Amino acid sequence: MNGSKPFQQMGERTPDADVIVIGGGPAGVAAALELKARGIARVVILDREQAIGGAPRHCSHSPFGMREFGRVYFGPAYAKRLQREVLDAGVDIRLGHSVVELAQDGAVLVASARGVETLSARRIVLATGAREKPRSARLLPGDRPVGVITTGTLQSFVAFHGIMPFRRPLIIGSELVSFSALLTCLTHHARPVAMIEPEPEPLAWSAFQWFPRLFGVPFHCRATLADIRGRGRVEEADIRLADGRLLTVKCDGVLLTGRFTPEAALLDASSLDVAAGSAGAMIDQDGRMPNPVFFAGGNILRAVETGGWSFREGRRVGAAVADDLAREPCNTRAVPVTFADPLKLAVPAMLRPGGLDRPAFCDFQLRFARRVRGRLSLHLDGAEVWSRAGLWLPERRVLVPIPGAAFEASRIAFHFLETD
Repeated sequence: MNGSKPFQQMGERTPDADVIVIGGGPAGVAAALELKARGIARVVILDREQAIGGAPRHCSHSPFGMREFGRVYFGPAYAKRLQREVLDAGVDIRLGHSVVELAQDGAVLVASARGVETLSARRIVLATGAREKPRSARLLPGDRPVGVITTGTLQSFVAFHGIMPFRRPLIIGSELVSFSALLTCLTHHARPVAMIEPEPEPLAWSAFQWFPRLFGVPFHCRATLADIRGRGRVEEADIRLADGRLLTVKCDGVLLTGRFTPEAALLDASSLDVAAGSAGAMIDQDGRMPNPVFFAGGNILRAVETGGWSFREGRRVGAAVADDLAREPCNTRAVPVTFADPLKLAVPAMLRPGGLDRPAFCDFQLRFARRVRGRLSLHLDGAEVWSRAGLWLPERRVLVPIPGAAFEASRIAFHFLETD
């Protein structure tokens, strides 16, 4: 079928839904629940998988759900709770539906077992989450044996097939998901030979940094993967340590963790804007994209936050969409939020005058690309309105309150003055 033909007919038809949510993970589910709670009748979730829940479906560990539901769940149980909630709320859930194209007027081209069809809505919420970078995107050296996989692949093997694909893996990375991967290995009778991190210190919060050594897993910072060797599958790997020495470890797999990127393939294939730095959806304070028919929330904005954070963010975006449906789409010119190295991203990436009275985002979310000490400041029309000095670590969430004056500013910029 010609993908453009269904879109040509959009002006002639009544929308199929008030809101279509693309993605059934924590952010998408929360947005749909909030929309229904606020009286929006026709809410549809489209998800390419065969079950609601997103990444937590194959996270065989806790905690999930403490703030959302007041109790602790393991990932699969949390995903089932999300499914029960949307079913009880009367959300129209369509599984096995892959959105392959977005149109500017709120139409989406969808492929499913029924074929290809066009669906339309008054508003679209993108909640497609994030994904880990595979080996092909990391430019890793060495042979190409079986056994080099990401955390998502590992957890899918374990959760859906009961298979642990190795017994002595080398873990690459030290983000929160890296420690989740370590826990999955240890609880399924695999003992990693080591964890390595190129940065000077672990990227996850300090509370997790003792975890590898507690279980006797060597943990090397300032270390990189120098080589992978193996004929049929991984047999050994070389690690370049901080002092330049080469350490060879016998292993039967290499587990690539973290280095997430927003799942923004739909944006890349459409004319919708991608934010500088985050490679995710560009939004304003209400979660609204430059095309005001589209909203976004969760890890499509920046990689990567926890399921609980994504759920709360999705709920706020859902509330904003409900408020927005009561009026014409806000199409005022947005002011970009600018920044430079060592800052990596800013969410929201723009602010719009004339937004909602209750914005979905009350703080800028910033990330640093590298470890650095210095003074971070926010400037509106050239005047400094906020600052803080200190040591800033990569991939840690930094929250800066959005001042009311920012919505009237014509220039919004973050500056950083590095100190020794």
